Amino acid sequence: MTTKSPPKKQSWSWRSQAFRAVVYQIIAIAAVTLMVWFLAHNTLQNMNARGIQSGFDFLGGPAGFDIGESLYPFDSGSPYWQAFLVGLVNTLRVAILGIILTTILGTLLGIGRFSRNALIRGLCYGYIEFFRNIPVLLQLLMWYLFLTEALPFAMDAITFGPFFLSKGGLIFPKPIWEVGHLWGFIGLVAGCLVAFVYRRWAFKQFEATGRLRSTFWVPVAIVIGMGVLGWLAGGAPFHFDFPKKGDFSIENGGSLTPEFLAVLLGLTLYTAAFVAEVVRAGIQSVATGQREAAAALGLNEGQAMRLVTLPQALRVIIPPMTNQFLNLTKNSSLAVAIGYPDVVSIANTSLNQTGRAVECIAIVMLVYLTTSLSTSFLMNWYNTRSAIKER
Repeated sequence: MTTKSPPKKQSWSWRSQAFRAVVYQIIAIAAVTLMVWFLAHNTLQNMNARGIQSGFDFLGGPAGFDIGESLYPFDSGSPYWQAFLVGLVNTLRVAILGIILTTILGTLLGIGRFSRNALIRGLCYGYIEFFRNIPVLLQLLMWYLFLTEALPFAMDAITFGPFFLSKGGLIFPKPIWEVGHLWGFIGLVAGCLVAFVYRRWAFKQFEATGRLRSTFWVPVAIVIGMGVLGWLAGGAPFHFDFPKKGDFSIENGGSLTPEFLAVLLGLTLYTAAFVAEVVRAGIQSVATGQREAAAALGLNEGQAMRLVTLPQALRVIIPPMTNQFLNLTKNSSLAVAIGYPDVVSIANTSLNQTGRAVECIAIVMLVYLTTSLSTSFLMNWYNTRSAIKER
């Protein structure tokens, strides 16, 4: 017969290591809090002594300046908080699109390093060494100069179908918003959910029976098909605002400015070189025996890479990939060098007009801190789901 040992009582003696650890943590938190309070109090006192205004009340006043690129209407009479919102949206546009394009391009380049074709391997290697060894700011300036100097004027724009490329940027047909587009978007979201469920089912069937089902083309067909069904259910709207050449410029349609294109191209091509090396290292970390086992099961190279190698390489790829996503987001602050109105550019203009340096810098810090922590949270969640569970 076994007897349970009595529970240990919490010791509040200084001899207790746990008690001392709690005391040290409390002292550390109190010291940091006191230091922050002292710095903030001292800064406010010095600013008041010099007659410098402080506070965030300026956000409600009229901005007094225009913004050349905005997804929603903004004029000089709009308040400062709307100007910062425009800068935030512009920053997120570059960051989100850049992360998506960087992931695709970097993964293809990393896989291309293992191609049996010497030309493909050489091109991937040359790309990586070229772009990652040139400073990103220099690349942004290079792309901006190319888009604004090498391209023709609007009247002589390069035309491919309904698209126009010139010094004014890329002009493209813009869909005229109707309710049917919302139904199409709902269909796409529903298709993504169904495709996700199908992929999980296909992988479970593969593990249970060894029968391989399509895990790419069928999900793509599901997403596109349900999007089209939603679009048809909404009345199948197909009205576009097509651009056309006017007397002095290209009129109508939507546009992507040279500044936006330069930032997106520069950050994507630069970061993709680092992502490619991350992917290459992750693939190399998988034991050769895994690929040999996949070949013994009758899988071709593409299936072995997609079903065997990459899932195991993810545990090595995701942590450094997260760092590259964070670098891309933070490097978007360099867009101010080519005149792209991101949150840093808006903050600089607001600072010069209001003199609220501390407040404007604090807003920029909060924006990048929030976006970086959000990216880290999502990637850590995905890393946890992708980790290999040992039995």
